[in-house]
Amino acid sequence: QVQLVESGGGLVQPGGSLRLSCVASGSIFSFYFMGWYRQAPGKQRELVAAITSGGSTNYADSVKGRFTISRDNAKNAVYLQMNSLKPEDTAVYLCNVRATLGIFWGQGTQVTVSS
Repeated sequence: QVQLVESGGGLVQPGGSLRLSCVASGSIFSFYFMGWYRQAPGKQRELVAAITSGGSTNYADSVKGRFTISRDNAKNAVYLQMNSLKPEDTAVYLCNVRATLGIFWGQGTQVTVSS
């Protein structure tokens, strides 16, 4: 069974940084999309950042210039470097992978930005 293991969330003050990791385990698969979504109370799920198998990246307007998505094919991993964090970035961040074997979601990692 494919599982996405997320880590790196936590509590940080405004202006701080966090690095989220998502590693696929359980099976080997070829992906065509890896991305990070976030959900906050009272808000719709938002695609924060994504990267394709070809290396193309996309970011939500609210995080452009502050967040960077990257991947490590050898580790079946995707990362999200988050800088200059704001209170409005507070949410559960979920990893999503779309691959030949199916579509997979992580269970989420909490990011809280507060003083």
